[in-house]
Amino acid sequence: MNLGSVLIVTAMVAVGAGAAELRDDRGMVLSLQRPAGRIVTLAPHLGEIAYIAGAGTKLVGVSSYTLLPAGAERLPLVADSGHINVERVLVLRPDLVLGWRSGNAALQIARLERLGIPVFVTEVRSLRDIPRIARQIGSLAGSRDLAERHARQFESELAEIRGRYRSAQSVAVFLEIWHRPLLTVSGEHLISDAIRLCAGRNVFAGTDILTPRVSKERLLGAQPDAIVTSGYGSEAREAWRGLEGVPAVRNNRIYAVDADLLHAQGPRFLEGVRALCGRLELARK
Repeated sequence: MNLGSVLIVTAMVAVGAGAAELRDDRGMVLSLQRPAGRIVTLAPHLGEIAYIAGAGTKLVGVSSYTLLPAGAERLPLVADSGHINVERVLVLRPDLVLGWRSGNAALQIARLERLGIPVFVTEVRSLRDIPRIARQIGSLAGSRDLAERHARQFESELAEIRGRYRSAQSVAVFLEIWHRPLLTVSGEHLISDAIRLCAGRNVFAGTDILTPRVSKERLLGAQPDAIVTSGYGSEAREAWRGLEGVPAVRNNRIYAVDADLLHAQGPRFLEGVRALCGRLELARK
C-alpha cells in the first residue's frame, strides 16, 4: 500500500496499561481506560486511516463512500454528506467515534458527546496530518506498532517524492475541484500542500475561504501556467472557451487527475500526489 511524511509528535500521555489520553484537533482531550473495540467513522478518509492504523477489524459503522477496509460497504452506514444518523450510531454502541472537524456538523458531534459517546475529531490540512492521525488512532485502538509501521512507510514515500521535485522549476497552477460554478482550493487545503510538494504554486493560495468560487476575470488575472481538474469533461480545451488569455488554456496545459485520488484525505491521497506531480512535470516540458 502506498503511504507518506514528517514525524509529528502527538499530545499523548499513557495513563495505564492499554489506556490513552489524546488531544484532538478541536483541542478537546479524550481519555480511554482501555483500547477501543467498537469504532465508528464519520468520513471515508477516517475509515481508510483507521485501516492503516490497524483498527480496520474494529469498525462497526462507517460513512458512505468508505472504500477501505475491504468489506466496508457491508458495514452499517451512519453518515452521508456530512450528516450523522445519531440514532444509528447509538444502536451500534461504539466506544469510539472518529469525526471530521470540517465535514461533520459540530452540533451533531456535541449531541453524541452529550449522550456519552467518546468522540475524537481530526482535520487533514497537510500531508503530514495523515500519518499523525494514523498514530493517534493506533493509540486509541491499541494497535500502536502497526500504526507506527504504516505511518513511517507513508512518510518514507512522501520524502522520496519531495526529494524528486525539490529542485524542479516552479509552475503556477489553477486547481479546479468543480467546473460550474468554478471552485478551487486555498493555501490551507490539503491539495494545495500537494501542489507545493510537486514544486507548483497555487495561484489562489492567498484566499481566505478553503474552497473559494473563482470568476473568469479572476482566473484571467491569475495567469496560471497549468490547470489541473478532476476530469468529467473539464480537461477538454473546449470547456475553457473564452479563457484563451490564460497561458494554461492557450498552450493546452490542462490535465485531469482522478477525483477519487485527488480528493481523498487518507492514504490513497499519495497516489493522487504522484499523479499531480506527473501532470506538472508535463507542464514543465
